[in-house]
Formats: sequence, structure tokens, C-alpha cells
Amino acid sequence: MNTTQTLQQMQQLRLQGMYQAYRSQLELPMDQQLEGHDLVAYLLQSEELNRANEKTAYYLKLAKLRLPATVEQIECSAARNLTKPQLASLAEGRYLQQGENILITGATGCGKSWLACALGHQACLQGYKTAYLNMNRLIEKVTLSKLDGSYIKLLNHLERQTLIILDDFGLQPLTQEIRLTLLQLLEDRYGKKSIILTSQLPVAKWYEYIGDPTLADAIMDRMTANANRIELKGESLRRKKSKTNQ
Repeated sequence: MNTTQTLQQMQQLRLQGMYQAYRSQLELPMDQQLEGHDLVAYLLQSEELNRANEKTAYYLKLAKLRLPATVEQIECSAARNLTKPQLASLAEGRYLQQGENILITGATGCGKSWLACALGHQACLQGYKTAYLNMNRLIEKVTLSKLDGSYIKLLNHLERQTLIILDDFGLQPLTQEIRLTLLQLLEDRYGKKSIILTSQLPVAKWYEYIGDPTLADAIMDRMTANANRIELKGESLRRKKSKTNQ
């Protein structure tokens, strides 16, 4: 079998990483091309890397993160009340392995959503299924699923995600239907999978916001137990950026 046939067979078998790596080898002078075990190892490593990159791209597409943020872009400082060691610890993903939640609070524009999306991006890089929803979108999905009979399907879909990001918690009044859905999500995931929740409201005011005392007790218990809390501070990043551009 000649090299052209080998390349064709790699494409037929959808070994795209291996195909690109082998092509790059054939373009080198003969004395620089790998041989034997070294060539096989190189081709396998290239295929493994390509599949990992494709998986990450697929997870990012499904996650539908609102902002193109990465952990490397997060600004850490005492003024923001976020340290580099704290961010590095979260970026390692141990909270995902332990099924812990992250509660991010702070004033509007301080970077809550940006941080949440950066951690979501990092989770996708690490091979974890992620879903981003702001609370308005969650309310829409629950309402529509109740109407068309797909509510259980929606819950099952969300249960399969290792990480769910719920953005802008506290901006809209909660109906009993949404309270029960939120409790179900937390119950399904407790100690197994994670939720990142952002809110302008401090955690101390969430009980009052949820409204129903019985459900508020249950929701807060599951949401805050063993949760990582981040209270971002400082000037609005939007206003800061606007001043810089002027």
C-alpha cells in the first residue's frame, strides 16, 4: 500500500488527527521523517489530541456560553475580592469532581457573568458537559415545556450536565412552578454535580427573594451547603472599559 492509499484509508476511517500528522511527516525530507515505533506513537498522539479538541469544541457549542471568557482573562486583585490562588483552585475543577456549587454575587457590571462563563469554558476544556442559562431563559423553558409536555425531558437533559450555570438569579419574581423546578434541579444534583449561580443580591437576601418559607428552606439548604462563595467587588467593569476607550 502506498502513502496515498494510506492517507485515503485514514480519511475513510475518520482518523483526521492521524491523517494531518502523517501528511505533515510526508512533507518533510526523508532524513527528518519519523520511523517505526516513533512514527506510530506520533500518529496516535496526534489523533488523541485532535479528538480531545473536537470534543471540547462540541461541548462549547452545546454549552451556549453567553460570553467568550477564559480563566486567563479574569482579573484578580484585592479590590475585586478575588485572588489568584482562589481562581486557580476553581480552575482545577475539584468542585466539579466533588459536586460543589459556586455562588457569585456582586453589583451589576462587576464581572459575575464573565467569571461564570470563564469557569464554564474551563469545564468544557476538562471534558465536562456544561449548560448556560440565565434565569429568564430557564423560566421560558420551564413554561414552554409544561405546555408541550416536555418538562420531564427538560429535567433529564439538565440532569445530564455536569455543570449548570444559572445567570442573573434574583432579577425576576419566582413563581411556584419555578421554585419547584429549582428545588428539583438542586435535589437531582446534590453532592454529585455542580451549579454556578450569579446574582446581584447578596446570599443573605436569597431566602426572602425565594418567598415560600418551606421551599426557601429546602432550596437554600441544598444550594449553600459546601458551596464556594465569591463576592465580587469594585468598580463596574463596563464603566471602566468605557472610560478606557474614551
